[in-house]
Amino acid sequence: MKFATKAIHAGQPADPATGATIVPIYQTSTFTQEEIGRHKGYEYSRTGNPTRAALEQCLAALDDGLFGLAFASGSAATAATLSILRPGDHVVANDDLYGGTYRYFERVAKLTGVSFTYVNGQEPAEFARAIHEQTRLVWVETPTNPLLQLVDIEAVAGLCRSGGLLLAVDNTFGTPFFQKPLALGADIVVYSTTKYIGGHSDVIGGAVVVNKAALCDQIKFYQNAAGGVPGPLDAWLTLRGIKTLAVRMPRHEQNALETARFLQQHPQVAAVHYPGLPSHPQHDLARRQMTGFGGMVTFQIRGGRPQANAFVKTLRLFSFAESLGGVESLACHPATMTHASFAPEERQRRGITEGTIRLSVGIEDVHDIITDIDQALRAAN
Repeated sequence: MKFATKAIHAGQPADPATGATIVPIYQTSTFTQEEIGRHKGYEYSRTGNPTRAALEQCLAALDDGLFGLAFASGSAATAATLSILRPGDHVVANDDLYGGTYRYFERVAKLTGVSFTYVNGQEPAEFARAIHEQTRLVWVETPTNPLLQLVDIEAVAGLCRSGGLLLAVDNTFGTPFFQKPLALGADIVVYSTTKYIGGHSDVIGGAVVVNKAALCDQIKFYQNAAGGVPGPLDAWLTLRGIKTLAVRMPRHEQNALETARFLQQHPQVAAVHYPGLPSHPQHDLARRQMTGFGGMVTFQIRGGRPQANAFVKTLRLFSFAESLGGVESLACHPATMTHASFAPEERQRRGITEGTIRLSVGIEDVHDIITDIDQALRAAN
């Protein structure tokens, strides 16, 4: 099946009990068993639930993977991935990454005896230089949040294979529609399904997709033991969002590209970060490892925080809010929102300034999107 067909049908046959075309919401905590040791495949909804199982099968299919695991949030999916590590293990990660991931690495995982080295992910050689005897996992986010840098997945996967390491890719910005990390050599794909996969800003969720049964078993054990799973309604809402993923993503991309082109020529804008622009330093890599460039655009407004604040206060169509990937357009100030967990000097070093604004470009009419940005930029001048 092609992607759009998988999004609608994978893991979602008619309900065997009733013939319901849409997967039912199995809103139950437990399942009645016929006798000791005999049941219909489900015992307790933390361990497994038919609605969640349908979502997990669909998620695996979208990534051309074998095993999918659903979680209560993207952060829970990140924690589950790192649960395979042990005290003394070392992780190499790209330095431009979601603030919540950095917070988990630095303030939770480090307490378990895991160490981290952050490198410029745009240079595969930087990963090679940071790997040492204790390294077990390489973590990359591509495109990155918020500066939309890219990591060459295939090149880093080659480094990992030669060193017997695991490669995890946070594909939240790329989505399985535009990027297939497993096909490029990754071992683990991580998502915040809250974002494009759910697509409607109405449910929190996360996912892990893998191809290796042993790796799946390790992460699945943690999933059940720690219990950070989505409820049946959350799983159902995410499944419903997935059905239109193949329709939504091209529109997100089209609108984002036109928005980036507009921003690039605006006198109030100092820089634009969007891999679909030929001026992006990794545009060729984006064309090689992605089938599209996504719906996120980040730019630097001239004047710093005062102008950034004036801009977001004046927006009418865009909502000034955290998160991304919904059908509606959102604007975010990473320094005070998604990346506030970074120390100020760390943000500056990584290029996240007081004038950095991240746009999640929605699927509204692009004329209305650009008109709103233009009037807000004029107000901020």
